[in-house]
Amino acid sequence: MKVAVVGATGLVGSKMLQVLTERNFPVTELIPVASEKSVGKEVTFKGKQWKVVSADTAISMQPNVAIFSAGGSTSLEWAPKFAAAGITVIDNSSAWRMDPSKKLVVPEVNGAALTQEDKIIANPNCSTIQMVLVLKPLHEKYKIKRVVVSTYQSVTGTGVKAVTQLMNERQGISGEMAYAYPIDLNVIPQIDVFLDNGYTKEEMKMVNETKKIMGDDQILVTATTVRIPVMGGHSESVNIEFENAYEVNDVRGLLAQTPGVIVVDDPSRALYPMPKDAHDKDEVFVGRIRRDETQPNTVNMWIVADNLRKGAATNAVQIAEYLQQKNWL
Repeated sequence: MKVAVVGATGLVGSKMLQVLTERNFPVTELIPVASEKSVGKEVTFKGKQWKVVSADTAISMQPNVAIFSAGGSTSLEWAPKFAAAGITVIDNSSAWRMDPSKKLVVPEVNGAALTQEDKIIANPNCSTIQMVLVLKPLHEKYKIKRVVVSTYQSVTGTGVKAVTQLMNERQGISGEMAYAYPIDLNVIPQIDVFLDNGYTKEEMKMVNETKKIMGDDQILVTATTVRIPVMGGHSESVNIEFENAYEVNDVRGLLAQTPGVIVVDDPSRALYPMPKDAHDKDEVFVGRIRRDETQPNTVNMWIVADNLRKGAATNAVQIAEYLQQKNWL
């Protein structure tokens, strides 16, 4: 299996290489791709050194699959060129997510929507992935009417520059700023740019992507996304209104049986998910499951996942695994 990783030298690209190794994806030849300035450098994968090549060179090497994590403009330019050469692209940017001709996939939720003809497959936004993994079984059983979500997102979602800003501030060092404001000892209630409706792009991604992945435009979603000074994962406070009645213990039991979800929910022992515990793990953790006492058929919960893993790299590799199992690569 020849595998190209486009954006191999970035934060998510490096995580892709780690996840491919850990999950033992059958890579016989790695083709690391990065910008022209990185061509010729080397990356380490499974104990070997692999030379970084340009996108053009990668296409000529005919990989079976290309996992993109190099930003929207790169994906818009290069994904169609890879696809035209018969290479399956799994794209981690926002470029193709809402394109009606492209599938937006979380394998455990809607992997069955994929076909051999899908040559550009979109990986959803990190915050959306961890939420829909929990929503899916609940929607099937209780039918979701409305979701209110507030996120508490790690600086790793912004990239190396943001991690550096946080660590510099912790040490009292002045340096390059990824954000308009300090992030240490602060929270910033803005992720991505503001749109005309007063919501940020990140918030509207959660609204629109959830409906597309769940295959139900009737689900109402409203989001507030916030950047906080942590590393290790994104957290979400989620309020879910159902059409049908439920029991809290049934919700807990249903989620405990859901592949990829781990329930950590024992208030008597102060057990609940935290980003430090999700760090470098592939599962989505859920806790603080409790009835909303202000209105009927509504539940509150707390959802945590490592945004660089299940929120990005792991989900992309799982899509590749699904395609490989179907012999479509």
